[in-house]
Amino acid sequence: MKKYFLLSILMMTALASTVFASPKVNDLLKAIDNITELKTDGTAQITMTQQRDKEGVKVWDSIYYRRDKDDSFLIVFTAPESEKGNGYLKQGDNMWMYKRNTRTFQHINRDESIAGTEAKAEDFENKKLVDLYQPAVDKSGKEILSETKLGDVPVYQFEVKSKIENVAYPKRIYWIRKDNYLPLKVQSFSLNGTLMQTAYFLKYTQIQGKYMFVKAIFIDEFEKAKTIVEIKNISVRKIEDHIFTKAYLENLSK
Repeated sequence: MKKYFLLSILMMTALASTVFASPKVNDLLKAIDNITELKTDGTAQITMTQQRDKEGVKVWDSIYYRRDKDDSFLIVFTAPESEKGNGYLKQGDNMWMYKRNTRTFQHINRDESIAGTEAKAEDFENKKLVDLYQPAVDKSGKEILSETKLGDVPVYQFEVKSKIENVAYPKRIYWIRKDNYLPLKVQSFSLNGTLMQTAYFLKYTQIQGKYMFVKAIFIDEFEKAKTIVEIKNISVRKIEDHIFTKAYLENLSK
C-alpha cells in the first residue's frame, strides 16, 4: 500500500512538471496518450446501460480483456441471454464482431456500435491519439485551442481532425483537465460538421501510474439516446496469447 501511495505521488509530481507554458495540440494529445497507455495486461467487467426514447432501458454485461503492448482487446458478453457468447475482438489494426448463433466473424471498423449502443469499438481500444488525429486550424492557420473551465475545473479545449480514414468520427473537440490531461468531455462530429456524439468521462481509476476511465456516458445527439458504461472488478494480470484469438471466442460459445 505504501509503495502504491509513493508511486501515485511520483506520478502526480511528474505530471506537474510537464505543465505546458504554451501548449500545442500535439503536446496535449501525447500527454493523453502517455497517461492512459497501460503498461500491463488486465481484465474487467463492463456493464452498459442504454436509455432510448420509447424503448426503455436495456442492460448488457460483458468481460473485457485488454493488452496495450500489441493493441489488443476482447469483449465477451455474458448477459442478456440473447447476447451471451457474442463478442468483439481486436488484434493490432484488425477488429471483428462475433455472432454466436451463426458462429461467424465480421470485420468491422472503429465506428462500429457495440451491441447497438452509443459506445463505439474505438472507445475500448488504446490506439494512440497522435496516430489518429492532427490539430484543426482556423482560417488564419492557428490551432483551435483555448483555456477555459468545464464547470469549476480548469481545462484545455481544442479541436482535432482525423489524419487517417478508419476513425469513428473525422472531427472532435476535447475538454481535458489542465492538471493531469485526462479527458472530461469529447464532442464528435461527422464530415459535414454535424454533432453526432457527446461523451462525458465521469470517473477514472489509477493502475500502476496510468489512468483508465471506469464510468462514462455516451450520448447519441442524432437519436437522443445515451449509454452509460461502467467498468469494475479490474484485475491486473498477464493474459495468455490464446485469449486474443478467434478460436478462443468460438470455444466460449460451444
